[in-house]
Amino acid sequence: MAGLRLGPLLRYVDWETASTATVWVEADRPCTAQVRCADGASGSSRTFAVAGHHYALVVVTGLTPGSTTPYEVLLDDRKVWPPEQYRFPPSTITTPPISAAADDGERAEPTTVRVAFGSCRWAAPPADGHLPGRTDPVGPDALDTLAARLASDPDAVRPDVLLLLGDQVYADETSEATRRRLAARRDLGEPPGAEVADYGEYTCLYDESWRDPEVRWLLSTVPSCMIFDDHDVIDDWNTSAAWLASVRATPWWHERIVSGLMSYWVYQHLGNLSPAEIAADPLHTAVHATADATEAMRRFAAEAAADPTRTRWSYRRIFGRVRLLMVDSRAARVLDEQQRAMLHPQEAQWLRQEALSAPGSCDHLLIGTSLPWLLPPLVHDAEQWSAALCRGERGGPDGRWARVGEFLRRRSDLEHWAAFPESFGRLTELIREVAEGPEAPATVCVLSGDVHHAYIAEPDPSAPAPGGAPTARVLQLTCSPVHNSIPAPLRGGFRFAWSRAGRLLGRLLARHGRTGTPPVRWHRTDGPWFGNQLMTLTLSGRKAALSLVQAKSRKAGTVLELAFDRSLTDDAPSGFSQSTKR
Repeated sequence: MAGLRLGPLLRYVDWETASTATVWVEADRPCTAQVRCADGASGSSRTFAVAGHHYALVVVTGLTPGSTTPYEVLLDDRKVWPPEQYRFPPSTITTPPISAAADDGERAEPTTVRVAFGSCRWAAPPADGHLPGRTDPVGPDALDTLAARLASDPDAVRPDVLLLLGDQVYADETSEATRRRLAARRDLGEPPGAEVADYGEYTCLYDESWRDPEVRWLLSTVPSCMIFDDHDVIDDWNTSAAWLASVRATPWWHERIVSGLMSYWVYQHLGNLSPAEIAADPLHTAVHATADATEAMRRFAAEAAADPTRTRWSYRRIFGRVRLLMVDSRAARVLDEQQRAMLHPQEAQWLRQEALSAPGSCDHLLIGTSLPWLLPPLVHDAEQWSAALCRGERGGPDGRWARVGEFLRRRSDLEHWAAFPESFGRLTELIREVAEGPEAPATVCVLSGDVHHAYIAEPDPSAPAPGGAPTARVLQLTCSPVHNSIPAPLRGGFRFAWSRAGRLLGRLLARHGRTGTPPVRWHRTDGPWFGNQLMTLTLSGRKAALSLVQAKSRKAGTVLELAFDRSLTDDAPSGFSQSTKR
């Protein structure tokens, strides 16, 4: 009999028809997976096989708009989810209401959309496990704590979607439990040591992350969107051309990158797609056309690693009048120092077209990118300075300063949008173009993680738009980590980077690197916050509010404490100014 190995994960809910969803599962053998809902909606799919593992993404049709319906999972007609005597509430699929337009042509009552987001979740418990009296060395897991809260309180408001903005797994920082599994397969004294080496070892990471009982229930009932960051493959993935050349010279890298992209497509990317996109995806068709899709997946991943233009990991999701553009800011890079770009030209064009399409059709534009657009000013200037040195602004591309720039880039993780100056400028101009004009959305929010602290930043206000046209409020919302740590010296470093003294030091670096005048000035409006945390955007009509919760250990147990809760649109400054001085 087929058994459920991992999942179910509720991934996609269609906000246009409110009648379709997708559910991802992993079985322990070939079978037919079926999802059956209490309201009569259902769907089924035959599993496909990769490296001895069996997966299905089930498209569920016939859902009732504006409803919450429990569902169960069957494998070969045998119910496997929920398990017997399950201690959590039923897994459900919630669809949005489809509002009829008002007879007089006015806009219908707005639908509220709640978007929770964060990044950097180290899934492993302490080495000794969750034993009485033991505490987690990096503090309580915010995702686990959110799940426990929602499961225990039927009146708690659930997110409509959970955005996981990178580092869902850590291929280069494995737990003691995972290391024991790796040691049973190979000699950890040989490269890559205690890091994952192949597809089979990647499955251990997802087992560890998604089998956590609370998180497993949460992901079965709250839709999720995901995008990778560096640790999903390796720390500082695609930092520079020199970095890539050095890692490609190792005997283990090819298998790591191929396995990393294979597992990302199976476990994360496939569920990001709509049913229409799945039906049109040639790889999805190919994996279902053979009894063993391992070789097809390996070819795909090897081609994607060799030529980023062959695959698009970025995608769009629509939630009523909220548009989400999730951007690949890792695999789509151009690393040539003289043409350095966060996004290759085709990817940049896709982002531009999606951001500017159908003017007036969205009230809020969300740009999800694992790496922040607006950083602490000192960090921003250090990244631009390093990039300038590496391309030869001081002594040429082969000179001493170029070597210093590359050393600092790798040593200090100087590889965010600011480290790709042309791309930073293009993204800034695109956001300005979206944010200004008569059909601008109410907000343009860049959602990011990576930097292991949370903050809110926004461009400095500009003069009113010509003719009094409305201008969107533009915000950088950064939330990280969900479950990880940051050493005390780095906390102090980030605080300094936001300070007046840090800004002055940044100006000196910019002057030395001849980086020129940046296209935007910005300031921090709130934060920084340190700890395991999640942000939630609540969007209704043209109004927006933001909250931040942190997981804390208290005598009564682990709780979520509210650290920030405020409207983003009432009496808010609008637009942003072009930088005229440093």
